[in-house]
Amino acid sequence: MSSPGRRLPAFCAARRRHRPHNRLTRAVRYAGRLLCWSLAAGMTTAATELLLTPQADWWQALWPAPWYLTPLAALTWAVLRAREKAEQHPPDEDTLPEHWDQAA
Repeated sequence: MSSPGRRLPAFCAARRRHRPHNRLTRAVRYAGRLLCWSLAAGMTTAATELLLTPQADWWQALWPAPWYLTPLAALTWAVLRAREKAEQHPPDEDTLPEHWDQAA
């Protein structure tokens, strides 16, 4: 019996197997991260503008910048994700694993 929180060797070996990532998958991942970070930066700068109201001249140009980046990042992510999904081919009825035929 293993102690709680300890992984079994079979689990670790199965966890290490990764499917190969191609460039499109990495691009989708990076575009998604850019989208999340631009949203986070936009919310942070909006909260800073509301709560602290900085008076610096450069701040007026800086704080809306993440909000301009967000739609571009969302559009980029959506296009790349659609292309990634189009590349994936669903398995045919003949090639489905046997355990998929069983009811839950």
